[in-house]
Amino acid sequence: MRFTELMGKEIINLHDGTRLGNIAEADLMLDMNAGTITAIILPYRSNKFSIFGGRQELVIPWSAVHKIGNEVVIINLDPTYSRRSKD
Repeated sequence: MRFTELMGKEIINLHDGTRLGNIAEADLMLDMNAGTITAIILPYRSNKFSIFGGRQELVIPWSAVHKIGNEVVIINLDPTYSRRSKD
């Protein structure tokens, strides 16, 4: 699959149906030696009701990707998975 085919796809959590963001907003973490994607990094989303506080990003391990469909990327990520502080 080409990167351009991923662009625009929504990221949905299979665990609870939450819309987490869009691949177009994300960064991809790569293993340059293996030539593989290791994680999807979603940026902090400004929300005055955010329970996370501070500037944090969500790092989704590539192993959590369940399926890539025509319009969505389905991940299976436990909602207790924490965000990390943005450097």
